[in-house]
Amino acid sequence: MSRLPSTFDLGLDTGAELTRGSVPTQRGQDPHRVTHEQVVRARLSVARSAIDAEDCRILLDMLGLIDGEDGIPPVRR
Repeated sequence: MSRLPSTFDLGLDTGAELTRGSVPTQRGQDPHRVTHEQVVRARLSVARSAIDAEDCRILLDMLGLIDGEDGIPPVRR
């Protein structure tokens, strides 16, 4: 049985390399900031997985995906 190396070189074109078990970092100004697109995609995912409307509302609230009084969901603050 052969073993794969723990580091995979993606080549000179990307200038990146991945190590087994590593998590890629986000690109952009603030890597910890959740974008509007991510919120929309998360809401859609929750809606698809929810049993009914009440279940969806509870899940969205637990995840901080419901807009607050200022129109911004807690997950984006």
